[in-house]
Amino acid sequence: MRPPIATLRISGRLLPVLVCGAAAAAIALSLSACGTSSSSNEPTATDQIKIVAAFYPLQYAAEAVGSTYVNVTNLTSPGVEPHDLELSPAQITEVADADLVLYLKGFQPSVDEAVAQQAADHAIDVSAGIDLLTMNPDADGLAGGLDPHIWLDPANITKIATSISDRLGRINTSAAPTFNANTKTLAADMAELRGEFSSGLANCESRTLVTSHEAFAYLAKAFGLTQVGITGLSPEAEPSPARLAEVADLVTTEGITTIYYETLVSPKVAETLANETGTTATVLDPIEGLAPGSSGSYPDVMRSNLAALIAGQRCA
Repeated sequence: MRPPIATLRISGRLLPVLVCGAAAAAIALSLSACGTSSSSNEPTATDQIKIVAAFYPLQYAAEAVGSTYVNVTNLTSPGVEPHDLELSPAQITEVADADLVLYLKGFQPSVDEAVAQQAADHAIDVSAGIDLLTMNPDADGLAGGLDPHIWLDPANITKIATSISDRLGRINTSAAPTFNANTKTLAADMAELRGEFSSGLANCESRTLVTSHEAFAYLAKAFGLTQVGITGLSPEAEPSPARLAEVADLVTTEGITTIYYETLVSPKVAETLANETGTTATVLDPIEGLAPGSSGSYPDVMRSNLAALIAGQRCA
């Protein structure tokens, strides 16, 4: 059906126009063609909140909460070991210019320094409000300290997302309901993921998790496993011969069949121990960053970890 015809007096002349809506006032304000509009509720690039995330899990949480209202830059490129990150001058400028910086205090010294100097008033330490686990040094001299890998318990992703949502809602108050809704969706996804782990790891022949270094305390605590690291919290540390002998004896005594190593560090230590004990070395990803070219996401990698654990721990 064709739109109705109306007339409008312009410069003393009556001109026919198409009526696009019910109100005549709309005709007086615009003569744009019927059925077209240049307006959009989607924010433009200049409207988006600029977020700098220190490493991948924080990028994942920020994008899940902020959706189209945010533009997230990850300081740690795919394939880079986050502990080793050194910021370039351009990245330091990004930290200074961001609307919001997400980081984990104590995890990346170069980021801590940039935040302290450039972003103290617009940064979130995502560990705030999370119970941090302390890894104590053992008799063999493994270095202790706070375990920073909080994101390996999906429940902590929800806590991180909530902190992000609260801050974004103060930056863009009109979008706060969207941020809250996105956070609820993410929380439901993380609860589902946690349930899959609880179910998948409920009945395992071995509950001892032997890892190349102690990056999995939060995962182990959440799902009833006991972590034994060949080295301590530092992924670059070299184990002593005494430590290797100690872990090898444990592997043999408990009938452990799998030694886990990480994606972004050398598997040499885990493979050496596996060869000595006749076991298998396989990947367990701490998700500090994505591998180059990876198309996966945090839930994808976590589910890959679950599959590795079910096989490696011999879970029914």
